[in-house]
Amino acid sequence: MTSLEPELTHAVRRLVADVHAVPASGLLAEVPDPRAVIVALHGGATTSAYFDHPGHPRLSLLRAAAAAGFTVLALDRPGYGSSAGYEERMGTPEQRTEFAYEAVAALLDGLERGLGVFLWAHSAGCELTVRMAGDRRGTDLLGVELAGMGRVHHPRSVLAMEEWRSDPTRTRPNLRRALWDPPHAYPPDVYGGRHIGSPSPAYEGRRERWQEEFARLSARVPVPVHITLAEHEQVWANGPEGLADLASMFTGSPRVVVHEQAGAGHNTSVGRTALAYHLHVLAFVEECALAVQALPEERRYRNG
Repeated sequence: MTSLEPELTHAVRRLVADVHAVPASGLLAEVPDPRAVIVALHGGATTSAYFDHPGHPRLSLLRAAAAAGFTVLALDRPGYGSSAGYEERMGTPEQRTEFAYEAVAALLDGLERGLGVFLWAHSAGCELTVRMAGDRRGTDLLGVELAGMGRVHHPRSVLAMEEWRSDPTRTRPNLRRALWDPPHAYPPDVYGGRHIGSPSPAYEGRRERWQEEFARLSARVPVPVHITLAEHEQVWANGPEGLADLASMFTGSPRVVVHEQAGAGHNTSVGRTALAYHLHVLAFVEECALAVQALPEERRYRNG
């Protein structure tokens, strides 16, 4: 039986660029003459390494997408990576959205973009992605993938968060279990976030009005949207009802596709089924690229 590992060994390099005196960082897998560029936005308490877990090329979105002909930039979200410690410069959602757009422009400067940029987000990274896609510049995106997000929390995570709020000095074993169950969904050295963990900036805990904003912003997303929830998701309400609820929010999108990833826990891009998940969404990215190719010439050039 032939192993897929040799096909997923594309070079990945770390980049840092200056954005108005704030360093922006990320991981890049670049291919010549790319079909398009995927910009990946990680969730909370991790970094861009989430999309290229050390020692596990088979789980890597960057390597799988590069093998399919896409350049991938996994961006360290505002307050993570090189921009950690600059939180006072990005305290508002508007500042973080602007920083993300400028960071992507700086880190991709001089690189071919093919047919355009596709945003791929996980968990807390979905907030920033919805804000970017709902921005006036969102019309130039190819599409969006949102994984591990929702509007209604899973009962297990509700209990875990209530326990933590009652005593924030405690460790959070129940919240950790909600994020990483079931253990068998992950390789042993990946379970629990080993090798990819990071302190979270303070703003991550301040999202009191997010659900109201999400309702407003999701309706403004003008591009195709793909939504993934894991079979064993325990942070957000999952299953057909959870997926349908999310899909109903994107009333301005020309196409919304939902997917339940079999065998996966919340962290879909580092579990044993990561390659299956990545290939599934890469097919959607390819469909978005094909749709752009079918557009009139002036729109194609604008997206490129």
